Amino acid sequence: MSHEQTEPSAESISGRNEYKPAGVAWSGERRRATGVVFPLERFLVAKMLHAFGDPPIDVVLWNRQTIPSRSGNAVARVLIRDRGALFRLVADPELNFGELYSAERIEVRGNLLNFLEAVYKGWPLPGQNRIDSLLAPINDARRNSLSGSRRNIHHHYDIGNDFYKLWLDERMLYTCAYFPTRDSSLEEAQLAKMDHVCRKMRLQPGEKVVEAGCGWGSLAMHMAKHYGVTVSAYNISSEQIAYARERSKAEGLDSQVEFIEDDYRNVRGEYDAFVSVGMLEHVGTSHYRELGGIIDRSLKDNGRGLIHSIGLNYPRPMDPWTERHIFPGACPPSLAQMMQIFEPFDFSVLDVENLRLHYAKTLEHWLQRYEANVDRVMDMFDPRFVRAWRLYLAGSMTSFKTGLMQLFQVSFARADNNQIPWTRDYLYETNRSGIAR
Repeated sequence: MSHEQTEPSAESISGRNEYKPAGVAWSGERRRATGVVFPLERFLVAKMLHAFGDPPIDVVLWNRQTIPSRSGNAVARVLIRDRGALFRLVADPELNFGELYSAERIEVRGNLLNFLEAVYKGWPLPGQNRIDSLLAPINDARRNSLSGSRRNIHHHYDIGNDFYKLWLDERMLYTCAYFPTRDSSLEEAQLAKMDHVCRKMRLQPGEKVVEAGCGWGSLAMHMAKHYGVTVSAYNISSEQIAYARERSKAEGLDSQVEFIEDDYRNVRGEYDAFVSVGMLEHVGTSHYRELGGIIDRSLKDNGRGLIHSIGLNYPRPMDPWTERHIFPGACPPSLAQMMQIFEPFDFSVLDVENLRLHYAKTLEHWLQRYEANVDRVMDMFDPRFVRAWRLYLAGSMTSFKTGLMQLFQVSFARADNNQIPWTRDYLYETNRSGIAR
């Protein structure tokens, strides 16, 4: 790879290219600390790259000195604008890369997705990263109390419905879609996801369902409209609840669906089915037994349910940049950790499905739509926000693609409930209207 060549950047998806050729001087605030690079700084860069498995990445320092990839076949180059940025990056790359990238003190020359994939493929395994083990109890306890959860959810979900409308599907589903084919549209895949969930719960007309964490209300309304159930849907995001109530009323479903602005811990009543799609990540493993108790007291004797959650192959905290700036309080679980919900209450796990590649595909659609509307995002927020959310979407997509994160759907029932399908044929049956039942 020639170091004088300008490769396309991630921003080129939307017709942008904010990166400059190597021969063009940085001006203004970006032209900093152009002094000599000492051997220590080169040594620190090499050590940091080695800790991440020596990915095929060149690092270019503020005076244009290059620390080349050991493989000699770099897929991208990282430009470090100043000495202070280097020291911050070396001190805590998981936190500070995102902060420095958002502040434009670090640039990625080349495709951002290729860069992230190269880094994530060398991510340290359990036991290789002492920082993970030291921070795990701190991150898990990130104030997911009643008041803390409300603050955390407000930080992410109440930043404006108009922002999410720019890049989500028309039904405003902000969770992993289910693609019947690789060519399915995002709208088709989100509809298929809702039916996939409903089939797994084997919903019947007249049943009562409780949903913990209902987002903008699409699944609750879908269950009511197409499966004839009544739904009590809980959520602590004020903007999402207001949006869901307005939609439900407009579609004539407000007699079947009640949207309740309250915490899942305050669920009341008895139900035939419990469902949670995309909420468990915000609960925290220290609250899993409590969640299990709430499900236990809410389900009837023949009750069953489904939990859909981002997950991990082994327990570790959310990366600190995402946890601090995007998803405060988030803690995706491993499957073993999820069992803390079910085991104390003798629930039987009936089915576990991993949809991580479907989530990678979902995020690919979201990122493309985000880039197509990036000018409108810039009008709503500042450049730091635009770059942070680009990194969040691209990083999430890469995490699922490389297996760093998983997407688990776990269905369960009371231990003595024998009303269990004999085969999995029911997952793919449809009625005459085309709606799976």
